[in-house]
Amino acid sequence: MNNSPKIVLLFLFMLISGTLTAQKFGYIDSEYILNKHPDYKIVQQELEKLSDAWKKEAQSLDKEIKDMYTQLKAEEVLLTEEMYQSRLQEITKKEQASREFNSRIFGIEGQYFQKQAELLQPLQSKIYDAIERVSRKNNLAMLFDKASVPSGIIYTDPRHDYSEFVLDELGIEDNN
Repeated sequence: MNNSPKIVLLFLFMLISGTLTAQKFGYIDSEYILNKHPDYKIVQQELEKLSDAWKKEAQSLDKEIKDMYTQLKAEEVLLTEEMYQSRLQEITKKEQASREFNSRIFGIEGQYFQKQAELLQPLQSKIYDAIERVSRKNNLAMLFDKASVPSGIIYTDPRHDYSEFVLDELGIEDNN
Protein backbone atom coordinates (compact mmCIF):
# COMPACT_ATOMS: atom_id res chain seq x y z
CA MET A 1 0.00 0.00 0.00
CA ASN A 2 1.12 3.48 -0.80
CA ASN A 3 1.29 5.66 2.35
CA SER A 4 2.38 8.89 0.68
CA PRO A 5 -1.18 10.31 0.20
CA LYS A 6 -1.97 9.56 3.86
CA ILE A 7 1.22 11.29 5.00
CA VAL A 8 0.49 14.30 2.83
CA LEU A 9 -3.07 14.52 4.20
CA LEU A 10 -1.80 14.17 7.77
CA PHE A 11 0.79 16.88 7.14
CA LEU A 12 -1.86 19.22 5.67
CA PHE A 13 -4.21 18.55 8.61
CA MET A 14 -1.45 19.41 11.10
CA LEU A 15 -0.58 22.56 9.18
CA ILE A 16 -4.21 23.75 9.04
CA SER A 17 -5.01 22.87 12.65
CA GLY A 18 -1.97 24.85 13.83
CA THR A 19 -3.35 28.00 12.24
CA LEU A 20 -6.82 27.44 13.67
CA THR A 21 -5.89 28.03 17.27
CA ALA A 22 -8.62 29.33 19.54
CA GLN A 23 -9.20 33.06 19.48
CA LYS A 24 -9.92 34.91 22.70
CA PHE A 25 -12.87 37.26 22.90
CA GLY A 26 -13.98 39.59 25.63
CA TYR A 27 -16.11 42.61 26.28
CA ILE A 28 -16.08 45.85 28.20
CA ASP A 29 -18.76 48.24 29.36
CA SER A 30 -17.57 51.67 28.20
CA GLU A 31 -20.41 53.40 30.05
CA TYR A 32 -19.29 51.75 33.31
CA ILE A 33 -15.67 52.75 32.64
CA LEU A 34 -16.62 56.35 31.81
CA ASN A 35 -18.76 56.68 34.94
CA LYS A 36 -15.87 55.42 37.08
CA HIS A 37 -13.37 57.88 35.54
CA PRO A 38 -12.96 61.06 37.65
CA ASP A 39 -12.33 63.22 34.56
CA TYR A 40 -15.73 62.22 33.18
CA LYS A 41 -17.48 63.78 36.18
CA ILE A 42 -15.60 67.04 35.56
CA VAL A 43 -16.58 66.99 31.87
CA GLN A 44 -20.21 66.32 32.81
CA GLN A 45 -20.25 69.23 35.27
CA GLU A 46 -18.78 71.61 32.71
CA LEU A 47 -21.29 70.50 30.08
CA GLU A 48 -24.13 70.87 32.57
CA LYS A 49 -23.08 74.47 33.35
CA LEU A 50 -22.96 75.34 29.66
CA SER A 51 -26.25 73.60 29.00
CA ASP A 52 -27.98 75.38 31.89
CA ALA A 53 -26.78 78.77 30.65
CA TRP A 54 -27.97 78.04 27.11
CA LYS A 55 -31.30 76.69 28.37
CA LYS A 56 -31.85 79.87 30.40
CA GLU A 57 -31.16 81.95 27.31
CA ALA A 58 -33.62 79.84 25.27
CA GLN A 59 -36.24 80.14 28.02
CA SER A 60 -35.70 83.89 28.12
CA LEU A 61 -36.36 84.10 24.37
CA ASP A 62 -39.50 81.97 24.74
CA LYS A 63 -40.76 84.13 27.63
CA GLU A 64 -40.13 87.27 25.59
CA ILE A 65 -42.18 85.81 22.71
CA LYS A 66 -44.98 84.84 25.07
CA ASP A 67 -44.98 88.34 26.58
CA MET A 68 -45.12 89.86 23.10
CA TYR A 69 -48.17 87.70 22.27
CA THR A 70 -49.82 88.66 25.56
CA GLN A 71 -49.20 92.36 24.91
CA LEU A 72 -50.48 92.06 21.34
CA LYS A 73 -53.63 90.33 22.54
CA ALA A 74 -54.22 93.04 25.18
CA GLU A 75 -53.74 95.91 22.71
CA GLU A 76 -55.38 94.21 19.75
CA VAL A 77 -58.53 96.37 19.81
CA LEU A 78 -56.49 99.60 19.94
CA LEU A 79 -54.22 98.78 16.98
CA THR A 80 -54.84 99.43 13.31
CA GLU A 81 -54.53 96.46 10.96
CA GLU A 82 -51.10 97.70 9.80
CA MET A 83 -49.85 98.06 13.37
CA TYR A 84 -51.24 94.63 14.26
CA GLN A 85 -49.53 92.98 11.25
CA SER A 86 -46.27 94.83 12.04
CA ARG A 87 -46.25 93.51 15.61
CA LEU A 88 -47.15 90.04 14.38
CA GLN A 89 -44.15 90.17 12.02
CA GLU A 90 -41.90 91.17 14.94
CA ILE A 91 -43.15 88.19 16.91
CA THR A 92 -42.61 85.89 13.93
CA LYS A 93 -39.03 87.17 13.54
CA LYS A 94 -38.43 86.60 17.25
CA GLU A 95 -39.80 83.04 16.97
CA GLN A 96 -37.53 82.38 14.00
CA ALA A 97 -34.54 83.73 15.97
CA SER A 98 -35.47 81.43 18.87
CA ARG A 99 -35.64 78.38 16.58
CA GLU A 100 -32.30 79.30 15.01
CA PHE A 101 -30.74 79.72 18.44
CA ASN A 102 -31.99 76.30 19.59
CA SER A 103 -30.78 74.69 16.38
CA ARG A 104 -27.38 76.42 16.56
CA ILE A 105 -26.87 75.38 20.19
CA PHE A 106 -28.71 72.07 20.60
CA GLY A 107 -29.02 70.87 17.00
CA ILE A 108 -27.31 67.79 15.58
CA GLU A 109 -24.10 69.70 14.87
CA GLY A 110 -24.78 72.36 17.47
CA GLN A 111 -22.37 73.99 19.87
CA TYR A 112 -23.41 71.71 22.74
CA PHE A 113 -22.47 68.54 20.86
CA GLN A 114 -19.28 70.12 19.51
CA LYS A 115 -18.25 71.09 23.04
CA GLN A 116 -19.14 67.62 24.30
CA ALA A 117 -16.97 66.00 21.63
CA GLU A 118 -14.14 68.44 22.34
CA LEU A 119 -14.19 67.74 26.07
CA LEU A 120 -14.63 63.96 25.78
CA GLN A 121 -12.08 63.33 23.02
CA PRO A 122 -8.96 63.33 25.26
CA LEU A 123 -10.70 61.07 27.79
CA GLN A 124 -11.91 58.69 25.10
CA SER A 125 -8.39 58.52 23.64
CA LYS A 126 -6.99 57.67 27.07
CA ILE A 127 -9.59 54.93 27.54
CA TYR A 128 -9.05 53.56 24.03
CA ASP A 129 -5.30 53.35 24.63
CA ALA A 130 -5.93 51.46 27.89
CA ILE A 131 -8.33 49.11 26.08
CA GLU A 132 -5.70 48.45 23.44
CA ARG A 133 -3.05 47.69 26.09
CA VAL A 134 -5.41 45.34 27.98
CA SER A 135 -6.32 43.57 24.73
CA ARG A 136 -2.66 43.05 23.86
CA LYS A 137 -1.72 41.88 27.39
CA ASN A 138 -4.55 39.34 27.39
CA ASN A 139 -4.07 38.28 23.75
CA LEU A 140 -7.64 39.17 22.82
CA ALA A 141 -8.61 38.85 19.18
CA MET A 142 -11.76 40.91 19.70
CA LEU A 143 -13.16 43.09 22.46
CA PHE A 144 -16.80 44.12 22.26
CA ASP A 145 -18.44 47.09 23.93
CA LYS A 146 -21.53 46.04 25.84
CA ALA A 147 -22.71 49.66 26.12
CA SER A 148 -22.63 50.45 22.41
CA VAL A 149 -25.98 50.70 20.71
CA PRO A 150 -26.90 48.40 19.07
CA SER A 151 -24.37 46.00 20.51
CA GLY A 152 -26.15 42.80 19.58
CA ILE A 153 -24.84 41.25 22.80
CA ILE A 154 -27.66 39.37 24.47
CA TYR A 155 -25.77 37.61 27.23
CA THR A 156 -22.37 38.17 28.75
CA ASP A 157 -20.46 35.92 31.09
CA PRO A 158 -18.78 38.08 33.74
CA ARG A 159 -15.60 35.99 33.35
CA HIS A 160 -15.07 37.66 29.97
CA ASP A 161 -15.64 41.22 31.24
CA TYR A 162 -12.40 43.18 30.91
CA SER A 163 -13.82 46.50 32.19
CA GLU A 164 -11.99 46.19 35.53
CA PHE A 165 -8.72 45.49 33.71
CA VAL A 166 -9.19 48.70 31.73
CA LEU A 167 -9.91 50.63 34.95
CA ASP A 168 -6.74 49.14 36.47
CA GLU A 169 -4.78 50.14 33.38
CA LEU A 170 -6.11 53.68 33.78
CA GLY A 171 -5.14 53.63 37.46
CA ILE A 172 -8.72 53.95 38.70
CA GLU A 173 -9.73 52.18 41.90
CA ASP A 174 -13.19 50.64 42.18
CA ASN A 175 -14.83 52.51 45.06
CA ASN A 176 -18.28 50.90 45.06
